[in-house]
Amino acid sequence: MTDPVAWLVDLEGVPSAYAAARDGIDVMLRDRGLRRTSPEMTAESLLRGAHASAVLEGSSSTLAEVRAGDGDAIAQDALRLSASQLALAPLLKTAPLQAIARLHAVVAAGSVPDDSLGRPRDAASADRLRGVSELLLAATSAPALLVAGVVHADVATAAPFASHNGIVARALERLVLVSRGVDAKSLVVPEAGHLALRAEYESNLRGYADGGPRGVHGWVLYAAEAYVAGAEASPLRRTAE
Repeated sequence: MTDPVAWLVDLEGVPSAYAAARDGIDVMLRDRGLRRTSPEMTAESLLRGAHASAVLEGSSSTLAEVRAGDGDAIAQDALRLSASQLALAPLLKTAPLQAIARLHAVVAAGSVPDDSLGRPRDAASADRLRGVSELLLAATSAPALLVAGVVHADVATAAPFASHNGIVARALERLVLVSRGVDAKSLVVPEAGHLALRAEYESNLRGYADGGPRGVHGWVLYAAEAYVAGAEASPLRRTAE
């Protein structure tokens, strides 16, 4: 199988952007976290991520409301997914289509008919998901952060499911960082990075959806910046709000 993202690695600015993002994450995890991490910190990272992802999906709930269990329906869906998504990290390595389907089945439960849970909307959507699966299974020289960004954009722009596509895309991104060892304890909050850069996030997703090399290049550079912001949002660096 050819490397589907090899061409991205040598684009202008990409190697340095991803090296800097990864170095920043590694320094944070090593210097701030290795001796002090706990399941509670992972849970806090997931909660912050669920809130940010829900807001990007249209929720109006605050972090305090989500923390108290009082968020709106979108926030409740994102929070429910956050409680179980990390268990899918091993499956992502061997059967990514199943893992992605499971993400949707969990987050969309009660929102769409049961026969739509985890199922692509149509043949074109199924093809796009197969492409994502092939990318995740392919040997690649690309940084894991870059792979995470590309699969996020692929799922978000393809909108392959009947609902909750953005939340699924962002959960998948987090899972890639966990399964590929960038952030094994899931302490970075990439969803919060995207929310902090919301205008750029939405603009670059539109550029990616257009399908041209310039749009893809723009998204890849943006994603590296978002990971830096996601590291800044980690509970290792920020007290609970």
